[in-house]
Amino acid sequence: MSSVERPLDPWYFAHLVCPRDRRRLIQDGAHLVCDGGHRYPVVDGVPVMLLAENSETIGIAADSLAAASTGGGAPGLYVNTLSLSDDERQGIVALQRSGSAIDPVVAYLVAATNGLMYRHLVGALDRYPIPNLSMPPGRGRRLLDVGCSWGRWTLAASQAGYDAVGIDPSLGAVLAAKRVAASLGWPARFVVGDARALPFADGTFDAVYSYSVIQHLSYADAETAIDEMGRILHTGGVARVQMPTRYGIRCLYHQARRRFRAATGFEVRYWTWPQLRRVFVKAIGPTRFDVDGFFGIGLQGSDAALMTPALAGVLRASQFVTAISQVVPPLKGAADSVFVEAIRSGDPR
Repeated sequence: MSSVERPLDPWYFAHLVCPRDRRRLIQDGAHLVCDGGHRYPVVDGVPVMLLAENSETIGIAADSLAAASTGGGAPGLYVNTLSLSDDERQGIVALQRSGSAIDPVVAYLVAATNGLMYRHLVGALDRYPIPNLSMPPGRGRRLLDVGCSWGRWTLAASQAGYDAVGIDPSLGAVLAAKRVAASLGWPARFVVGDARALPFADGTFDAVYSYSVIQHLSYADAETAIDEMGRILHTGGVARVQMPTRYGIRCLYHQARRRFRAATGFEVRYWTWPQLRRVFVKAIGPTRFDVDGFFGIGLQGSDAALMTPALAGVLRASQFVTAISQVVPPLKGAADSVFVEAIRSGDPR
């Protein structure tokens, strides 16, 4: 990274704050600085707002901070900041050299972000799997995608008419998201940051969205992240967060495989509906649930053409049972994946 960075998009100065003390920021070369003396690097127009002192779940924030200061190895890819194996990182570099039409980082992150049922697409994508956002049309409202990775839901929000912003602790994934947005011509902004210390002023956003992210945090860290979502929403703003359930059919299978021991590290935490309601009501406000799917997490109807026949069958079964659950409510208790939707009540803190 050079010591000089071109002027940053003015949007960031209007809405970003120091995640340590929430003071406003100014640009100083290739850094953003608050008047408390805290400095944050800017890489290719993307602010890196991570806190070195925070504990980690997946171990990529420290790598992102180091790479923001020293560079990322393979030109522009920052593969050392991706939660992938060494072989997969080497595959990314090789794919870049081959001149792939699909961003090489996305080609290898697809299973990590979309779910293990997408493993057959690793290194073999021929289009970007941008899903349909299950929210009303944006009409220019601001939406934050928490844990955006390579930006699939941020871009889905952009397509739905939102002023979309994605945040993730992986510098390599966020820069890939920026490249994909530019290649598709879809407007979006991105920040490298931590869900537990969102670097935005109180009440900045009309909506917050997060899919298959908060489940990987400890219960305490998840509560902190959800509280942060409430803080950055203005009154009447909506948070829509996908979460796995403790008694879902496939979720019970995964818990049984680890003998129902407590999760550690990046492993999935499974929540009961009452737990979710308590946390979201406390942090944000009135809360409701929608079934996202059965028999797994992450399968999207918009990706049907990318699926193997077996996966397409699972998707159809999930869609069928989801539809039945609307008229047979007890079935919802066996859903593996739900959306928790909460409306911000009261004034932002």
